[in-house]
Amino acid sequence: MNKKIIKELKSWGVVLAIFLTLYFTGLHTDVAAFAQRMILYTGLLSPNTELEEPFDERVNYNFNLKDLQGNVVSFSEFKDKVVFVNLWASWCPPCIAEMPSIQSLYDKVDQNDVVFVMISLDKDPERAKKFIEKRDFSFPVYTATGALPRAFRPGSIPTTLVLSKDGKIVSKKVGMANYDKKSFLKFLQKQVSG
Repeated sequence: MNKKIIKELKSWGVVLAIFLTLYFTGLHTDVAAFAQRMILYTGLLSPNTELEEPFDERVNYNFNLKDLQGNVVSFSEFKDKVVFVNLWASWCPPCIAEMPSIQSLYDKVDQNDVVFVMISLDKDPERAKKFIEKRDFSFPVYTATGALPRAFRPGSIPTTLVLSKDGKIVSKKVGMANYDKKSFLKFLQKQVSG
C-alpha cells in the first residue's frame, strides 16, 4: 500500500475510535447536544410566537401526571393559567440542547403567571430525575401516568406548546429552539395580561 492510503486509514481509525469511545461511554448524547446548543446560540432557531394556522380546539385538561417525587398531579390544576409545556427525553440531544434556554426563561418569569410543565417521555422516571439533578435544572418535571391528550402527542421531540388561560394552543414548536429571547418573554407576558 502506498503511504497516502495508510495515512488516510489511520485518520479514519482515529475518528472511528473517538466515535466508539463516545458511544460506549454514553457521552455521545451530551456531545451532540453541545453541538446543537451552539446552533441555538446563532439565533436561527426561535420559538413560534405566531401560529401559521390557529388551533380551534381546546386542550383536554382531564389527565394526570406524576412529579419526580412520585406525587400524582392533575393537569386540571393548571386550568385558567398560561402553561408552557415541553415534551422531552434525556436521550434526545435537541431536547438537551434547548434546556438551558428553558431554565433561563423559567428563572425570568413569575411562576404564578406562567406554569412550566416539562413532561419527560423517558420510560424510566428515575432516568429523568437523575438527568435533571445532574444538571441542576429547577423547573418542574413530570411523567405521564397514562396516555396524553391528542394535542400533547408529539410527532417528534422536543415539542413545546404554550396554552392560553382559556386552554387554547397559542404557540407550538416541534424541534429545538432558544426560548431565552426577549420576544418570547414578551409573548408570554402578553398571554398573561391578555
